[in-house]
Amino acid sequence: MTVLVTGSRGRVAAVLLELLGTAGIEARAGSRNPGELSPPPGVGTVRCDLADPATFDAALDGVDAAFLYAEPRHAETFADRARAAGVGHVVLLSSSSVLAPDAERNAIAASHLTAERALSTAAAKGAFETTCLRPGAFATNALQWARPLRAGSGPALPVPQAYGDPIHERDLAEAALAVLTEPRLRGTAHHLTGPESLTFVEQLAVLAGVTGRPAPHTVTTPEQWKESVAAFMPEVFADALLSHWSAHDGRPTPLTRTAEELTGHPARTFAEWAADHREAFPA
Repeated sequence: MTVLVTGSRGRVAAVLLELLGTAGIEARAGSRNPGELSPPPGVGTVRCDLADPATFDAALDGVDAAFLYAEPRHAETFADRARAAGVGHVVLLSSSSVLAPDAERNAIAASHLTAERALSTAAAKGAFETTCLRPGAFATNALQWARPLRAGSGPALPVPQAYGDPIHERDLAEAALAVLTEPRLRGTAHHLTGPESLTFVEQLAVLAGVTGRPAPHTVTTPEQWKESVAAFMPEVFADALLSHWSAHDGRPTPLTRTAEELTGHPARTFAEWAADHREAFPA
């Protein structure tokens, strides 16, 4: 089996490439800029820009399965080219946001829904099997706090008591490996969470405990926060995040045991994630 891993600069994809190599499965690392990749030994690279359909055919040539990041603009085209290439299975890294009642109106959820539906339509025509991984909060989101923590002020949070279900990227990669290699797990959607529901403030407290350094925060208004991220985040996505955080303000996130069911071990805690990424934070 040959597996195309798109978005190979991403943390989940990078771990998946490592796991595929360890399992003796041929992998192909796809990226918009493959020359910038440092894949594991023996892993080839290919240009696969999910925003440029002209790169799809070469990337998919000779591929049996693909791990796909959710890029909605050309998901239908990717599905068509995967069918033409004879790909048998596509694993989509989606989001649990698609399960929310307002998913159609939430920009983040809607973008993942578009990708899911494009693949589901192709699967219904017998093109290939589709499996969706639907994680909640990525534990790696906490890496954005490293710089303000070094500055001493900590992150500015518009909804500090919003709960999340942070999941370790290695658990997601192991879940992806499981569905790629176990036929019985294919063709459905898997809702994955970390093992704990934690507020942003509680996550900062965990970081403080692991690093031995204070992890303060400040409180900002939604408008000020949107202004602070405007240079790199479209307003519709900022609004979607604020809506999600507000919906979980003081409300613990329901948890699943799907990660454990897929990987065979309990999902890693946020403290374990923090220990694995200790070097990213001030010591």
